[in-house]
Amino acid sequence: MTQTEPNHHRIVLVTGPSGAGRSSALNVLEDAGFEVIDNLPLRLMPALLEAAAQTRPLALGIDARNRDFATNAVIDLLGQLSARPGVVAELLFLDCSTDVLLRRFSETRRRHPMAPADRPAEGIEAEQELLAPLRGRADVLIDTSDLNVHELRAEVEQWFAPGGKRHLAVTVQSFSYKRGLPRSVDMVYDCRFLKNPYWEPSLRALNGTDARVAEYVATDPRYASFAQQVLDLSLLILPACQEEGKSHFSVAFGCTGGQHRSVTLAEEHALRLAQVGWQVSIRHREIAARQREGARET
Repeated sequence: MTQTEPNHHRIVLVTGPSGAGRSSALNVLEDAGFEVIDNLPLRLMPALLEAAAQTRPLALGIDARNRDFATNAVIDLLGQLSARPGVVAELLFLDCSTDVLLRRFSETRRRHPMAPADRPAEGIEAEQELLAPLRGRADVLIDTSDLNVHELRAEVEQWFAPGGKRHLAVTVQSFSYKRGLPRSVDMVYDCRFLKNPYWEPSLRALNGTDARVAEYVATDPRYASFAQQVLDLSLLILPACQEEGKSHFSVAFGCTGGQHRSVTLAEEHALRLAQVGWQVSIRHREIAARQREGARET
């Protein structure tokens, strides 16, 4: 991806499976200063773009349910836009795992738009197959499986800053290996070799954001060297990614439960990156999941 020049017109096509958060992403882009048009038939887009000079970045929602939708047509449109002088065209794809899409449709009691005889699983599978070429072509891929609306907003804002000026945003997160690797991350570090606060009764119920847990993890003689070498590697890679034109770089730390060691390392890494000037956001996947579960129970 190339960095958007000040005089270039930025056009973002936004698509993804139903229920993955496309409408929410468009709302974020609108708040960020984009002119947003949703569900415009593909055949009308050339006329829209020729109608008048654009002074604001443009976000176009592409719905697979549109009558004239075709993946080849969307890819061709991207090519045509990219060939225009002064235009930077990108495809934002909102992805989501099948089980989460099923749960979302179940919770909202909505019928899947592509489901025959009201069988959401079949509709989800058909739509994912239809959109697979666009997923592979995406310039920006955001997996919303574990994101709430606030986290999705933060992700979109990191990729598409106000005014359309691109920068490198860094996401640091923690996770549990029991629940699997997070999707769409650039680098993953395994923290399971460090001393585990879980085996200390006074620390078990706490998490790595607590100073007592962080101090305990830091007593491992390998901790300081590991944290420093991970930081050194990030500081080597991030400037190169920025020069290449990347908008986002994600680092993940994992441990057994995603509560203690990985959280401590993620907090430490994010803080040290921010101290040297990188724009950093932090997310603890398992802690956030427990908080959501607790909110549903109440």
